Amino acid sequence: MSFFRKIKQAWHLYQHIDIDALNRLAAKVDLGAVMQHVSNLDDKQLQGLMKMLAANGKPRKKELPPINGDFYHLDELLTEEERALQRKVRSFMETEVQPLVNKYWLRAEFPFELVPKLAELDICGVTYKGYGCPGKSNLMEGILAMEMARVDASFATFFGVQSGLAMGSIYMLGSDEQKQEWLPDMQQLKLIGAFGLTEPEVGSGAAGGLTTTAKRNGDSWVLNGQKKWIGNATFADVIIIWARDVDDNNVKGFLVRKNTPGLQVDKMEDKMALRIVQNGLITLTNCTVTESDRLQQANSFKDTARVLRMTRAGVAWEAVGCARGAYENALHYTRERKQFGKPIASFQLMQNHLVEMLSNLTAMQTMVFRLSQLQDENKLTDEHASLAKVFCTLRTRDVVSRAREVMGGNGILLQYNVARFVADAEAIYSYEGTKEINSLIVGRAITGFSAFV
Repeated sequence: MSFFRKIKQAWHLYQHIDIDALNRLAAKVDLGAVMQHVSNLDDKQLQGLMKMLAANGKPRKKELPPINGDFYHLDELLTEEERALQRKVRSFMETEVQPLVNKYWLRAEFPFELVPKLAELDICGVTYKGYGCPGKSNLMEGILAMEMARVDASFATFFGVQSGLAMGSIYMLGSDEQKQEWLPDMQQLKLIGAFGLTEPEVGSGAAGGLTTTAKRNGDSWVLNGQKKWIGNATFADVIIIWARDVDDNNVKGFLVRKNTPGLQVDKMEDKMALRIVQNGLITLTNCTVTESDRLQQANSFKDTARVLRMTRAGVAWEAVGCARGAYENALHYTRERKQFGKPIASFQLMQNHLVEMLSNLTAMQTMVFRLSQLQDENKLTDEHASLAKVFCTLRTRDVVSRAREVMGGNGILLQYNVARFVADAEAIYSYEGTKEINSLIVGRAITGFSAFV
């Protein structure tokens, strides 16, 4: 730099100096020492100093890390196409479902206006091939179940019944004619399905103790009995009814159409969990179904179990989503909520709770990720699915409990988006096989002995 240019810059600087302010500063500090310290700062430190001075001496708000329950970055193992679909479903859940969910959950009503919007995502029957279905991986199905449950477990359950249990029964066990008739419209959510297995007095003992009966009468079957806790039943166009054939004592499946004479569905009231899900008590009184509406490949409970094995993995993913939603909402709350003059997230006990939650969540995520990989490799067994269902639903209860804990009294208010997860976790813990039954399935596999009665 030339001598004259230096003189020019010095003169320019001198013109902009407030001499009075400089004199006031000199009376308070050693300007020489200040200049010496400033001259020793590197470029990054100087930039930080200038930004602070530009903000009139006020320190900048601390930049916090993003809130992300995927601590081990499992989403990076997905393809770009899969990640794009994940983001698409997440956006739908956050923009369309989240604003409505507390209102509908409180009123125990279903948001029917969201069904056409869900259909536009084109994800129903996500793993099936043909019939308009996307033909994606089981891993992708799990990721989507998690994304739904991360915002609302009820909506995830509705989708799981439609896409998994109802469509899955037809896809795996139906005739070609039945698949052609039902699956395309169910994939577009033009027709809604339900899955009727559990009974008022028979839950875990469904394999050999169904009291709902089916009696062949020429080209028809006459069904009698009751089913309980049947999701989507109050508005379903078709309900898969599982009944015991009185002649051969085997469990068979039937497609019972809406408004069939002898079919009555009553909405179950006063639930404390999954309140958006419309569970029905089904009564079948001499309900006649044609042979063409019997699932042609469903000839024993072993066939029913094939469907349950597939969907049990999805329930484990839903548990992960429920836990993730609770954790992320709780983390956000602790960073915003202040006590004793600072965010409660800065306190040791709060951080301990959050780390315990994240530890459980991360263990669950890695487990179900591997579970779906086994499913895609056609290596999934009943005990694989059962172990994941046991562990994930159990750990989810712990996560949501801690999420409620760190929020204090606000944890029981719907507006803070954790109370729903606390309640809904209880339903996920029990449906698709209790902890005890699934534990015995795993126990039989590892010991070689069956502890079932």
